Amino acid sequence: MSLFEKDWIFNARKEQLIPEGDHWSTWLIMTGRGWGKTRTGAESVIESVRFGGVKRTHLIGRTVGDVRSVMIDGESGIVNCSPNDFRPHYSPSKRLLTWPNGSVALTFSSDSPEMLRGPQCELLWADELGAWKRGDYAWSMAMFGLRLGKHPRAIITTTPRPRKFLRNISKKKTTIITTGSTKENKANLSSVFMQQIFDEYGGTSLGRQELDGELLDEMPGAIFTRKSIDENRCSKVPDLIRIVVAVDPAVTAHEKS
Repeated sequence: MSLFEKDWIFNARKEQLIPEGDHWSTWLIMTGRGWGKTRTGAESVIESVRFGGVKRTHLIGRTVGDVRSVMIDGESGIVNCSPNDFRPHYSPSKRLLTWPNGSVALTFSSDSPEMLRGPQCELLWADELGAWKRGDYAWSMAMFGLRLGKHPRAIITTTPRPRKFLRNISKKKTTIITTGSTKENKANLSSVFMQQIFDEYGGTSLGRQELDGELLDEMPGAIFTRKSIDENRCSKVPDLIRIVVAVDPAVTAHEKS
């Protein structure tokens, strides 16, 4: 990556820059694939550590492998986005990033939320939160540790998923939401990819979620909706003689499958 490409302020779109003001505690970047979420997260961490006085950061990914291959060493990760005079040293065995100014970042996986007990931070970057297997619990553990500094903050970069805890985060008054489509970053993406992916998935429910960045309430065509499930909940489980679990997987792969 050249020096010109590393000038984030010059290259970034307005919506990729850290929101101004002190009225927010969580920046939820919920956009389509290829929008530039990862680089936005990485650059925001670098800026906060280099110019914002942040000393302790937590980096949390879906898996241990994702943290390293995407958030740290990925093409748009922290190491590759850092200028040469401010490149952090990564020690995988210690799960630790150390910057030249002494600031540090600990890495965590959503698969092991108990590891978040104890450590503290003033900045948190959570990547692909919507895909975390133990998302609700892992996010709660992360929030308990976000307690240092005058204004601790969290940055979330994720493709939307219809998950209750993600929706609850989006409804908080202290959450700023940034949405966007894959098309907004088409200048940096393969034209062949753009044509193929939108020809196949454009307008479908999967495309609306993965490309347009929409947080869908229900999957179109769903037989059992969340509303109907909630309306038919019972407070006491009746005596059961037999429990039957039926699975009827589709053998096709199109919109109405």
